[in-house]
Amino acid sequence: MIAQEFSNAQLSRYSRHLLLPEIDLEGQSRLAVAKVLIIGAGGLGSPTAMYLASSGVGKITVFDHDHVDLGNLQRQIAFRTHDIGTLKAARLCQAIQELNPDIETEAVCRRAEGPPLLEAVASADIVIDACDNFETRFAISQACFTSNTPSVSGAAIRFQGQVTVFDPRQPNSPCYHCLYHEEGLLAQESCRERGVFAPLVGIIGSIQAAEALKLLLGIGQSLTARLLIIDALTMIPRSINLPADPNCPNCGGHHKT
Repeated sequence: MIAQEFSNAQLSRYSRHLLLPEIDLEGQSRLAVAKVLIIGAGGLGSPTAMYLASSGVGKITVFDHDHVDLGNLQRQIAFRTHDIGTLKAARLCQAIQELNPDIETEAVCRRAEGPPLLEAVASADIVIDACDNFETRFAISQACFTSNTPSVSGAAIRFQGQVTVFDPRQPNSPCYHCLYHEEGLLAQESCRERGVFAPLVGIIGSIQAAEALKLLLGIGQSLTARLLIIDALTMIPRSINLPADPNCPNCGGHHKT
């Protein structure tokens, strides 16, 4: 890959990345042309978007139909009190554009479903699943498998969070349907009913950003086929192998590996 031309200001902005041999100028050039789709602009989407923007990801698209309310401010760090009543996707895009004006942003202020979701997933290099309901997660899983697009999925409730990577480009990768089955899950409670520890979503969102950057850069070992679980009360992480389900209705065990 030919390294992109960076201005002196950009070289200064990304200097700490450029010092890392795993990234350097070539890796930063990869990030500059990358396209990431973030679905959900709340507790997980906020820190993920901030770190991807600060890292120089070229285009970030944010899907979210909701408005900022007072109860969001406990954990959704991209928003301020004066943002109450504004559309989350639009405000998050504005926040990350203010952080890094070199990047391109797009706010899609609607539910992530149907043809618009399929089109957005197909045009992205990485999808960040930062939503808060199972129905959307299953739709994302199906769209990502159909378009062969990797996704980084995060969740947080009460004091426990989890992160994994679903990468249909890898023959051993499961999908979200392998982890959870749709039956009986669509009516489960969210953090609105059960609560969530504010810093936990920052931890999980930061890990999602790290996993996305690693995939874009082609470095390190991803969480593909592994589920990382973090208990914020003990700070003892657990990593669980997550094989593809040969009976999965979505990916069919992905080559039955």
